[in-house]
Amino acid sequence: MSCPLCVQAWDIVTRTCAYTNHTVLPEALERWPVDLFQNLLPRHLEIIYEINRRHLERIGKLYPGDNDRLRRMSLIEEGDNKKINMAHLCIVGSHAVNGVARIHSEIIKNTVFKDFYETDPDKFQNKTNGITPRRWLVMCNPGLAEVIAERIGEDYIRDLDQLKKLLDFVDDDAFIRDVAKVKQENKMKFAAHLEEHYKVKINPNSMFDVQVKRIHEYKRQLLNCLHIITLYNREG
Repeated sequence: MSCPLCVQAWDIVTRTCAYTNHTVLPEALERWPVDLFQNLLPRHLEIIYEINRRHLERIGKLYPGDNDRLRRMSLIEEGDNKKINMAHLCIVGSHAVNGVARIHSEIIKNTVFKDFYETDPDKFQNKTNGITPRRWLVMCNPGLAEVIAERIGEDYIRDLDQLKKLLDFVDDDAFIRDVAKVKQENKMKFAAHLEEHYKVKINPNSMFDVQVKRIHEYKRQLLNCLHIITLYNREG
């Protein structure tokens, strides 16, 4: 990495790549065994070691004598089974680091990546994940959007605070019936789609709870299933 070509390549990488951290839970912050790297990707391991050498050299100059900080910020976790901290590698190899919500971005700055934030505060940003509620409502649930517009007008599409006007209709029987009708129609459409494309038949009068995401323990799908059962039992 000391040759001009290597320095140029590293500069291209750091200017090109950015790191989005999706969770601070320990099971999601990957640590890869050095032995695995050595067997499968020996040249990659050499490059990572050189990146770490340059990284720690810089940290040592910024914080002379702070060996504990060097240990905390190293890409290599020492011990009986050495591991590569992939999150640390991502931070060092990126020009920007962000969480996926404001509170999440603050957490990574103040706790899990605090040392890196103190060293390069300008590198840390926030990018809120997801889509706008108005787009989710108007484009994905046009039936409900129309029922709302009939009561409070269409200004809520540009100003979500307008939805507070619906508080005037919480006990309105006609509004409650219209909302229930839209929900039932959506369930019937989903049931028909499922049967047509996947040959799975479900009762549209049953309780629906849809999660469009990968199955992962930290996504809490099983906990959500227990919650559904609890709601069902409360209604029964």
